Amino acid sequence: MNDTSVAPAPSPAIRLSGVNLSLGRGAARVHILKDIDLHIGAGEAVGLIGPSGSGKSTLLMVAAGLERPDSGTVSLAGEDLGKLNEDALARFRGRHVGIVFQSFHLIPTMTAVENVAVPLELAGVADAFERAARELAAVGLAERVGHYPAELSGGEQQRVALARALGTRPAILVADEPTGNLDEATGAEIIELLFQGHAERGTTLVLVTHDGKLAERCDRVVRLRSGRIEAQERIGA
Repeated sequence: MNDTSVAPAPSPAIRLSGVNLSLGRGAARVHILKDIDLHIGAGEAVGLIGPSGSGKSTLLMVAAGLERPDSGTVSLAGEDLGKLNEDALARFRGRHVGIVFQSFHLIPTMTAVENVAVPLELAGVADAFERAARELAAVGLAERVGHYPAELSGGEQQRVALARALGTRPAILVADEPTGNLDEATGAEIIELLFQGHAERGTTLVLVTHDGKLAERCDRVVRLRSGRIEAQERIGA
């Protein structure tokens, strides 16, 4: 995998151009992302891989609009995120981006259906709770809608998180090591649901993983090292 000139897919859903990002202050400031150029086509599935500290998760956060770069431009669904203030950016993410984290990030004082309904209500969906219940049923949790996160297994919590991410019917779905806190069998179930949601809904999927075989289930694998894109490979090409 040493070809760094893979042509971008048509109709980019995500476009990063000349992106640089440093984190920390003073002597502790670290240059995390370095001159990142990455175009991801609408409906494409891309796996981000690389060693720990290579910038995978940070790149995902920038691509999802959760981190602003120091320089360069980030466009999602044709929108230049740099031109949006924080409130407008939050509203844009709520409409267009679904996010699945390694650590679930569920609200502990809310039931499963309430966790899934929150972003739907924020997006102004009239039947937020009905849709949330349907999304939970789609990930196999029809009987667990009234349970709190503490009453659910790790796998069930991640199913709730996936239902929440897909509930707003986002154009873009990003997942950061979504099986990192799960056992192998449960993780495999979550991955199947993730790719099923991507295939059935035509979402653009960006997946951070340490698992090369999992990344190769995507249309394209992007390898990072030391904050730079080291190589890209289109699977099946």
